[in-house]
Amino acid sequence: MVCGQGSKSRKNSCLRAITVKDLANGTVQTSCREPADRCCTLFGFWSSAVFNSVARKSVCNQLHTMRLSEDQMAQVLSPEVRQLAQLFSTHGYELRIAGGAVRDLLMGKTPHDLDFATTATPDEMKSMFDAEGVRMINAGGEKHGTVTARLEECNFECTTLRIDVETDGRHAEVEFTKDWELDANRRDLTINAMFLGLDGTVYDFFDGSKHLSDRFVTFVGDADTRIREDYLRILRYFRFYGRIAERSDNHSAKVLESIKANAEGLAKIAGERIWVELQKIISGNHGGELLVMMAECGVGPYIGFPENFDCAGVKAVYRRCREASIPSSEVHHMTLLAAGFASEEEAIRFIARVKCSKRERDLLLHVIQHRDFALQASSFKEVKDHLVDIVIGERRNKDVGLLLTSELLKYVGRVDFLENLKNWEIPRFPVNGNMIGEKGVPRKQTKIALRDTLEEWKKSDYSLGSEELLDMLDVKQYQ
Repeated sequence: MVCGQGSKSRKNSCLRAITVKDLANGTVQTSCREPADRCCTLFGFWSSAVFNSVARKSVCNQLHTMRLSEDQMAQVLSPEVRQLAQLFSTHGYELRIAGGAVRDLLMGKTPHDLDFATTATPDEMKSMFDAEGVRMINAGGEKHGTVTARLEECNFECTTLRIDVETDGRHAEVEFTKDWELDANRRDLTINAMFLGLDGTVYDFFDGSKHLSDRFVTFVGDADTRIREDYLRILRYFRFYGRIAERSDNHSAKVLESIKANAEGLAKIAGERIWVELQKIISGNHGGELLVMMAECGVGPYIGFPENFDCAGVKAVYRRCREASIPSSEVHHMTLLAAGFASEEEAIRFIARVKCSKRERDLLLHVIQHRDFALQASSFKEVKDHLVDIVIGERRNKDVGLLLTSELLKYVGRVDFLENLKNWEIPRFPVNGNMIGEKGVPRKQTKIALRDTLEEWKKSDYSLGSEELLDMLDVKQYQ
């Protein structure tokens, strides 16, 4: 049951479904401006005594609309989108673009993905698409209200308007609705809660367009409520702050207090979901400041950071990159994050929490293991030797060696060495195991002898040939 007038022309309405369970628990919230005893006619069958015993918060919201230009709409109105819109219109259902695409258009960006919201239920969409001969894929989304239609090699996710009935901080049990404001109210941030009609009309219930203009990031309604619906929204807040905010210190104090109060809830969230968000925070705008703010809000221990996360180290690595004119977007997220860990053991616990890839794991540990060397390196010769040790000494792929070495140089801000590295080709090591064996070195000692020979080759700055290196080999020490 929904609290509201039901009129399409209304400006203000209650923002959530009212259920008998809500009344029993005393958790009803509404945006009605009317006094409690006149909130709406749907409460008529409850006595005033019962109604007045319900704890309510009053939040007033006004729908703002605006019209996008033809040029803006041309970025989303492909022939396939027009075809999809016509299908819904013909069958009497509303269809609007939702969320991120609306935000991007208002920021002057071209959306990469389009998500659609509709008044049609999944069953109604399936019947409609079947009748029109439209193929559907990914049936698994139907329980959440999403039906994916395929038109002319394009996939379109269409999701029924919905409200959250029950949430556990990770998942939500939803009910479908035809009220656009109710659906907007369940979304995370005001900048993500707008809809775009296919006629170019933007529907904004929570001042998302103004917040975009002000480069201000905040939650829809009560921050505590939004966060407790899905604790991952804490990280989404920081990610979008990096994308939207012009200053690193323009957070709402109330939002930060809500994050501090609910940080422990992130312990419920799967590591893979945390890592997807965290990577974008690290490499985005204000990445260093946001990592520090997250630590100060108590988020760190619940996403794998150590208790003593090195905020000073994080600030220093971002500062070095900035001073060296290396954009954070061009530095691997693991390179930047490494500054927060004091030891490999701390990093290994983080890796176990977020379940990152082996490549990411190797990079994080490599930077931690060798950052002191990189900070102290005074000549490009030392950098060359480091790369040779990886590619020839450890027999690792050349591309892997270049990645590990270049990221290490970015960590310390050595753009001069980075440029030299781009122009240096690793020479071929002139000695192999067979040559060592032919000199009389026992097979069990071949690896050690090769290592020693490699060291001599490095000392010569890679100038010695195979004969000279083998002549220098003291076979007796390997007997």
